[in-house]
Formats: sequence, structure tokens, C-alpha cells
Amino acid sequence: MFWSAITAAALLGQSASAQNMLRFGCSQLTIERADPLVSPGQNPAPHTHQIIGGNSFNLTMEPAVYDPPSKSTCTTCTYSEDFSNYWTASLYFRSPENGTFQRVPQFANFGLQQDGGMTVYYMPYSAKNGKMTAFKPGFRMIAGDPTNKQNKYKPSICHRCLGNGEGFAPCDGKDTAELPTKYCPGGIRATVIFPSCWDGVNLDSPDHKTHVAYSNNGGLGSPNCPASHPVAIPQVMYEIMWDTGRYKNDAWYGNGKQPFVYSFGDTTGYGQHGDYLFGWKDDSLQKAMDALPTGRCANANCAVLKIQSAAEAMKCKKEQQVVEDVGKAGQWITQLPGGVAVN
Repeated sequence: MFWSAITAAALLGQSASAQNMLRFGCSQLTIERADPLVSPGQNPAPHTHQIIGGNSFNLTMEPAVYDPPSKSTCTTCTYSEDFSNYWTASLYFRSPENGTFQRVPQFANFGLQQDGGMTVYYMPYSAKNGKMTAFKPGFRMIAGDPTNKQNKYKPSICHRCLGNGEGFAPCDGKDTAELPTKYCPGGIRATVIFPSCWDGVNLDSPDHKTHVAYSNNGGLGSPNCPASHPVAIPQVMYEIMWDTGRYKNDAWYGNGKQPFVYSFGDTTGYGQHGDYLFGWKDDSLQKAMDALPTGRCANANCAVLKIQSAAEAMKCKKEQQVVEDVGKAGQWITQLPGGVAVN
């Protein structure tokens, strides 16, 4: 689940001193059909998301107006100055017997304590001489595309079958762009890696993508940002631990089949995607990024940031704004929320 700084340095051919990163857990904030980036103000949005971070998450979060640090009263994340919002699509088990759906719960990643949610990384792989520019207020971006139907984003978005032949570094050769078609006793880890280079001007773009770029045509970055996007930014990565190991039946797997579907109707996994909306308080993220090369800041133990207990983070919740049954607490539902068709 987590690789050490030194091993990652050897693997990626970068200096060990540059490999400190933030890695921390964020518990579940809410699960609902809301998406202030792609569908601002829309109630409901097209499909269900599982959302973490600051409790000011809202149906509309305008870049020039909405300030998460000033509007939030709590965050589900380890670092109490991080009121950003992070979200991905929910995953469902579709019963091969009767076609009903059960939302697949998430579990805490290795070494972390949390209630559902995700693991969040801020990585320095595109930094030059240890320098990166933290995101500015109003910044947001998206990785992946829910309409994608082919193996297009593998270096950046992938799935790992835990306990049945998993690899090492994120999205390596043993990970797959598609949802695994074999039983995974330890669950499925979905990884979403965002770009690490910025154009230095725009906080967003019409497609929420073109203001940022990958340095390596996708995947983990390098200190080689393109001329069009010359500013190195922290590389954000999500790991979502899906508890699929509870669904054990040999008849459900193999020969290209598996019983899981994302909330937007995708049974392949190619459409997995992640949304990011910056919300760190003041210059706290910049301080953390500046402290990475010094060793004062690493993973969930950063001397320049305020840390809250897992219990405090897990207390932070937000009631659904789009009130509907999304399959909470293991309940079975007859269709995907919103009546989304499975394809």
C-alpha cells in the first residue's frame, strides 16, 4: 500500500532526499449525487460520489467566491488545516443472482485509522531543487473521464488486486486499468494520480484539465514539466481501498467477468476518475511542501502542520444535500442511484 521513501527513490531514479511526501487518511464526509466541479448547482448530479475533506462541501463552490477554509468548521482529514475536498465515484456490487446493488464499503489503508474515505498523497516528483508551488485559492482539477471506455489512462488511473498477485509502485505492470476479473481477497485498491505541472496562470479550465499537465505522459511525475505548463505543483494521488473481499464466489469471476460496477454504470473500470478542489488554510500547504526536503515533514507526521486525532477527523460529517438512498450501511437497492444504466 505504501512504499518507503528510499525504495521509491531507487525505483524512480530520483534522490532520496526528494522523496519525502505527505501521506494521510481522510474519513468519509458524505456520499451523495453532488459534483460542484462538473455539475455545479445541479441537484442531483448524474452519479454518486464518495466525498472527503472539509464540511463546507456544497453543490456550488465558485472559484472566485467560495473559500473552504473560512466556510468549513471541520475536516475529515488528518491535517486539520486541510479543508480541501476530494471525491471519486462510488463502487457497487451487482448481484449476479437478482441484479440488485450493494454499495462496496471502503476501509483504511495500511498504517492509518479512518472511517471509509481515502488515502491522500501530496508528492514532490516534479520539484526542481526541492521547490514546488502550492495550489492557490480557487484551484481545482480532474483526473480521468467517466465516459472513457478504453485503456487510456493506465499510467495515472488503475486498480490493484490485493492478496492475489499485486505489484509495488502505483499503477505498475501488475496493476490494471480495468477492474480485476479475479477474486481479490484483500480487496481492490483504486489509484488516481493527478498531473504535477501547472500553466502558472489559470486556477481552472473549461474541461478542468488543460490548465495542468503530466510530466511523463501520465503517472508519477519527474522534474521535466513541459514548456506549456512550466510550474511544478504537488502531485496529488488518491488511494481508495474497496472492501471487495467479502464477495467471494468463484462463479462471479474469470473469463472477462466480475461483479462490480461504478456508480456511473461502468463495469470496466476505465472510466474511474477523481476530482480535487483546493482548500488548505492560508499558506499551510506551501509550508509543508517547503519542509519536505528538510525531513521535518513526511507522511502523516509534519512538524509545520496541525494534526488532529483520527477520532476527531471521524466526527466530521455532512448530511446529504441530495437526500436519497445510495445504499448506506450495506442496504440493498434495486438500481444504481439516479437509475443510471449499467453498461
